[in-house]
Amino acid sequence: MQEDRRLAVLRAIVEDYVATREPVGSRALVERHHLGVSPATVRNDMAALEEEGLIAQPHTSAGRIPTDKGYRFFVDRLTQVKPMSAAEKRAISRFLEGAHDLDDVISRSVRLLAQLTQQVAIVQYPVLARSTVRHVELVQLGGSRVLLVLILSTGRVEQRVVELPEELDTDTLAALRLRINLAATGQRITEAATALGELTQQVEPGDRTPVAVIGAALVEAMSNERTDERVVVGGTANLARFGDGFDRSIKPMLEALEEHVVLLKLLGEATTADAITVRIGHEGPYQELASTSVVATGYGPGEEIVGSLGVVGPTRMDYPGSMAAVRAVARYVSTILDQA
Repeated sequence: MQEDRRLAVLRAIVEDYVATREPVGSRALVERHHLGVSPATVRNDMAALEEEGLIAQPHTSAGRIPTDKGYRFFVDRLTQVKPMSAAEKRAISRFLEGAHDLDDVISRSVRLLAQLTQQVAIVQYPVLARSTVRHVELVQLGGSRVLLVLILSTGRVEQRVVELPEELDTDTLAALRLRINLAATGQRITEAATALGELTQQVEPGDRTPVAVIGAALVEAMSNERTDERVVVGGTANLARFGDGFDRSIKPMLEALEEHVVLLKLLGEATTADAITVRIGHEGPYQELASTSVVATGYGPGEEIVGSLGVVGPTRMDYPGSMAAVRAVARYVSTILDQA
């Protein structure tokens, strides 16, 4: 019972401090949260929480604020990520469903995430090496010219026009299309490239040259425009919410936003789409960003994880709300890629 009450006190301190940015006193907790006990009992609970390092008193006669350890304790004891409201879900769906290509999906996602959380949003472009081939189409353009259309699981579409040594009839082209799709569809980029190289030796001698030409063009298309270290950032104006301490908190964050490698390390390596990673203060990879927290998750079509997205903000953030928004946006992006 006592532990439950102290957790309730800690939760109330976190919620009030996030909302007001002011240290929280015992009387205010009793009045706002109807804890059912006296201010003296709350003060005893606060003393116990302070002894455990979960809250701290910034200066004499002030109320208490959560520590990094306190935020971690609070986040770890969230029984579930709070669901988005029906209205929020509809708004997210309408906003993202209007996207017409991958670049638009990423751009809209980062703007939406920044608006929902009032934090700095980061969305990583799909990592090419994690992509799989969804379909390869061969279209006769006339004579010996053929249009290659490569569709990846990330929604990216690459097109190439190749000149074959000789014109292929419709049946031969259809047979090549089938063989190429059987070899490459569902394979990751590196595996598909290997399979296409091996296919040259598996077809009839008369088909080896066109297969080699088409295979080389497809491999080149797969490796085009590598986006492994590309991220998009939105909501930098939200850094103004950090308040005081420009040199300690805002300046390092502004510098980090210019380095994509740093941002990717902040997001971390997502392995599952529904697992939300929360790194608080000193838990992050950079000590100069110890006053910030990161909420991130992976996204991708089906069971694939092709990239990460998340938010970065002060440790004094709305963790339940940020976690819900990050998960919701990731799910919608995954759905869009799955339907691409």
